[in-house]
Amino acid sequence: MQKNYDVIIIGGGTAGCAAAFTAAKAGLKTLLVEKNIHLGGLITSGLVVPAMNSSQNQINTSFSEALIKELRSMKGQITYLTNPGWFNPELCKVALDRLMQKAKVDILFNTRVVGLNILNKRINGVTLSSNMLSVYICAKCIVDATGDCEIATLANCNFLQNEKRFQPVSLRFMMGGVDLQAFSDWLLDFDKDRNVTTSQVVDGQIHLSTAYTWDKHTNWALKPLFEDAVAKKILKNEDRNYFQIFTIPYMPDSLAFNCPRVYFANEIDPLDNLQVSKALIKGRESIIRLANFCKIYFPGFDNSYISNIADALGVRVSRRIRGKYIYTVDDLKSGKKFDNPVLFSNYPIDVHSNKEGESLLEQTVQEYQLPIESLMSEDYDNLFVAGRCVSADFYAQAALRIQPSCFSMGEGVAKYIAELK
Repeated sequence: MQKNYDVIIIGGGTAGCAAAFTAAKAGLKTLLVEKNIHLGGLITSGLVVPAMNSSQNQINTSFSEALIKELRSMKGQITYLTNPGWFNPELCKVALDRLMQKAKVDILFNTRVVGLNILNKRINGVTLSSNMLSVYICAKCIVDATGDCEIATLANCNFLQNEKRFQPVSLRFMMGGVDLQAFSDWLLDFDKDRNVTTSQVVDGQIHLSTAYTWDKHTNWALKPLFEDAVAKKILKNEDRNYFQIFTIPYMPDSLAFNCPRVYFANEIDPLDNLQVSKALIKGRESIIRLANFCKIYFPGFDNSYISNIADALGVRVSRRIRGKYIYTVDDLKSGKKFDNPVLFSNYPIDVHSNKEGESLLEQTVQEYQLPIESLMSEDYDNLFVAGRCVSADFYAQAALRIQPSCFSMGEGVAKYIAELK
């Protein structure tokens, strides 16, 4: 069986969903291929919520605005301290389904690309395989939104291999049964630094955030608690390398944890399945210790429990394609202007490290742009990427990888493809 599409997007995460929705709304016959059984990528499978805040001047925001509106109608979104990216990860699965249906996007879950038809610097079609399906599909354009550049790898594209550097991975989790009022009252009194710890009532519910890392650039209020827990062998020293908590919209007794940042002496290669498997096992053991730590040291956690552990590691960087333009940290810091930008942002260069005191959060001097050419393969005329696999050097990618920027990349790529039709 053979089908024809204007565009096939492989990978239904943040960038892929934005690309599919935008392409279909522009009148392109669009297929979205996802290897899992739901959309959302790291928002849903990885529990990566909330989305980080970005520039107020961001462009290509129609999809993110549609997602916020859909989630809001389901009581799955709030705006906290000017950031509208506080999402419920479970409801996000449904919201994304609804948006794709409204836009008339065809979706194939539980499906992978196993082959490509290549001729004269063009990918003319893909062979898909799942438990129930084996089909060849033609397309005018392909968007690789897999995060790891899986399609570009099949196509033997060139990558930025001279910069094979990684950041530590994280394995997020959630806890339920928390008395947020008791925890918030204690936390605000214990930590007076409002750049670290905040709490507000939004839509009649308590929302808060707090953090601690073993890096020394901040005088962390939670530091003595973590050091005491390590001394008493409640935690391992590596467990205190990164700790961050957020509330979740309309889950009034639950918290989302941006941790553990899985510790190894050397950063793991997220493309090595053996290393990934070890990281998953190690991360889950760390979660048990961190949950126990919370019950012992934090008021309001007496009846708490682990309610969810992410199904996927939070990978910050893996493969990056060599595009028609390689975006550099100098481009970013100088605020270089481009004729065809796909996003504006002011998110800092955010490099996590497995070495104590060596993480980097470097605020940029001014707003920066990313050109469409950094999302175009240098090897094929109709292959695009969107998301963290952008053609950018290590430090520039560390600023570009956040969800709002991935939304804009996906939307920007789809608009460019629609203009080619």
